[in-house]
Amino acid sequence: MAGFNPLAFARTYLGFMAEGPQADVLERAPKYRVIALNCSRQWGKSTVAAVLAVARLLARPGVTVLLVGPVARQSGETLLKVRHFLKVLGVKVGTDKVNEDSAVLPNGSRIIGLPAMKDTVRGYSAVSMLIIDEAAFVDDDVYLALRPSLAVLNGDLILLSTPNGRRGFFYREMISDRPGVLRHTGPVTECTHISEEFLAEERAQGESHFQQEYMCEFVETGRYPFDEALA
Repeated sequence: MAGFNPLAFARTYLGFMAEGPQADVLERAPKYRVIALNCSRQWGKSTVAAVLAVARLLARPGVTVLLVGPVARQSGETLLKVRHFLKVLGVKVGTDKVNEDSAVLPNGSRIIGLPAMKDTVRGYSAVSMLIIDEAAFVDDDVYLALRPSLAVLNGDLILLSTPNGRRGFFYREMISDRPGVLRHTGPVTECTHISEEFLAEERAQGESHFQQEYMCEFVETGRYPFDEALA
C-alpha cells in the first residue's frame, strides 16, 4: 500500500508501541511482497504480523487473509491478537459461519485460521495475504499447496518462525539471497524484557537448544541423516 506506514498505524491507532527491530520491520513492510522473520520466542513476530493483517483487512474490502499454523492453536493465538486490535479500533466482527477460527469485518474482509494440513488449506483462492506461523514446523507439501492461493491477487506472503534444523522451505528462504524479500533474524538479544537469569537457565538445558530457540541459528537437530544444504 503506497504511502501507508504500518508503524505509525500501530502506534497511533492500535496502541502497539513497536521499537527497535520490530519498528524497522513494520516501517519497511509495504515495500515487500514476501517477509520472513526468523526470530526467538517473545520477539513479537506474531504481533507484527497481526498489525499487517489488520491493516490489510481494513484497507481492502472483501479480501481474504489466511493464517496457517502447524496446529490450530498456533494460528488461533495470532488470530486472537488480530481480534484484539480490531476491538481496540471499535470494529465489530463476526465469523464466516464455515470456519470456527475466523473473523469477518463489516467491509466483507475476513481472516481465517487454519491448521497446516493439505486437506484443510486447499480450495482457497484470491487470498490477499498468507501468514504462516511457526513456518519451520510446516511441511513443504502444505506450503506448496498454499502458494497458488496468492496467484490471482499477487498476494503477500509472511513467514514467521524460530528455526527447526537445516531443512524445509523456511530454512531455504532464510539462507537465500533472492531479491525482493524482507528477511530479519531476531535473536533473544533483541528482547530487552527477558532476564539474564532466565536465559542462563535455558542455556543450561543444552547449547544446541539455546542457539536454535533463542539465538535463531539453524542447528542440525539430528532428526535427519544429512543437512539439506549439503544434499
